[in-house]
Amino acid sequence: MDQNTDTLISNAMKTASELLAAYAFSVVGALLILVLGLMAASWLSRLTRSALERTGRIDATLTSFLSKIVKYAVWVLVFVTVLSEFGVKTTSILAALGAAGLAIGLALQGTLSNIAAGIMILILRPFNTGEYIEVDGIAGTVEEIGLFSTQLKRSDGLFLMVPNSKLWGASVLNYSRNPTRRFELVVGIDYGDDMKQAREILLELAKADSRVLENPAPVSFVKSLDDSSVGIALRAWIGSADYLATTWDLTEEAKSRFDKAGISIPFPQLDINQKAA
Repeated sequence: MDQNTDTLISNAMKTASELLAAYAFSVVGALLILVLGLMAASWLSRLTRSALERTGRIDATLTSFLSKIVKYAVWVLVFVTVLSEFGVKTTSILAALGAAGLAIGLALQGTLSNIAAGIMILILRPFNTGEYIEVDGIAGTVEEIGLFSTQLKRSDGLFLMVPNSKLWGASVLNYSRNPTRRFELVVGIDYGDDMKQAREILLELAKADSRVLENPAPVSFVKSLDDSSVGIALRAWIGSADYLATTWDLTEEAKSRFDKAGISIPFPQLDINQKAA
């Protein structure tokens, strides 16, 4: 019994020494590749982040996302290389990873579409945080741009989350991007009123408001001859930040000044002439 035990132990030690001799270099090489690969992944990730941040044009969210993509890609490469050190056929592994990626991509088509749209939005910047936009009937102030969706605050204070693919796939109307905007006010006056006087009143009104820009200068003109009124228009350029408040004030003041000047704003009316039989 003791002799058999000694024989088993001797055979086990011999087998272990043979395995160690056979795979020693593979184990050392695999450990070395693993350590150096992980270090390289972290270094390349930091390098990518630093390079993107230096450009000053890439959003912090996209910078973080791309730097992580670089790190994970290196991890996969290191993992495959380590397995190849032990004689594992990496071709089958790569094929399995490709098939898994395809299956995940098909299952998450909508999500991946939102990510792709989010990346394009963060790169091309059709709108930024704090800007008021309108897209396909959706309007609000941009609060946060993410990889999957964009968060908006509507003018009534309600929260709105919109998938990025919906924002990227439609025309974006950005009310805040340009520093100035043109305002047009059209007031209908009676056909018997003085058109020149009405135009002068609107021009004086615009020039008296410090928020109205001098260049381009405001203009007033006869815009339309309607059924029951003459449309007198005022066009003025205003800073985007002051747009709403200024237009409200100008509209109210125009009505007040027309009333003082005796210029009427007629209601729609229809004259009916009846011929005697």
